[in-house]
Amino acid sequence: MVAIRSVLVLCTGNSARSILGEALFRRHGAGQWLAFSAGSKPKGTPHPGALRLLQREGFDPASFRSKSWNEFIGPAAPTIDLAITVCGNAAGEACPVFPGSPLRAHWGLPDPADVTGDDAAIDAAFAETWRLLEMRVNAFRALELEGMNRQQVQIELSRIGQMEGAA
Repeated sequence: MVAIRSVLVLCTGNSARSILGEALFRRHGAGQWLAFSAGSKPKGTPHPGALRLLQREGFDPASFRSKSWNEFIGPAAPTIDLAITVCGNAAGEACPVFPGSPLRAHWGLPDPADVTGDDAAIDAAFAETWRLLEMRVNAFRALELEGMNRQQVQIELSRIGQMEGAA
């Protein structure tokens, strides 16, 4: 039986995809798990397109910040049960060693922060990333973790990572 009480969504800059992932895990996991996001080389602030989308989705954008994954290692850090990378860069980097050896998954998606143009074009890219991440979070929520062992969960996490839009 696998128990997941905390999820850390990782990306390089922690300004777009990982922050959206954190928001979705917060929304859909309220009471089930804690959600966090971080980056290996955080940009320092969330992307304006991410902040606009979070506002439209009813979140307080001020409750999100770009931070280093170093906050999630060490004795004072929260225990992480599942670490999910959402960009190709983070998947190839050496991840920190989390206490308790969390499950790991790669749910790579194109970076909406790379889109150029007016706010409408950027917002459309962020909306598509949100849609693809929400599809993955919902697939995760549908798993019957109580009846699964660690290897079975890992297989399902990999399957979720190959859903529509995988990068």
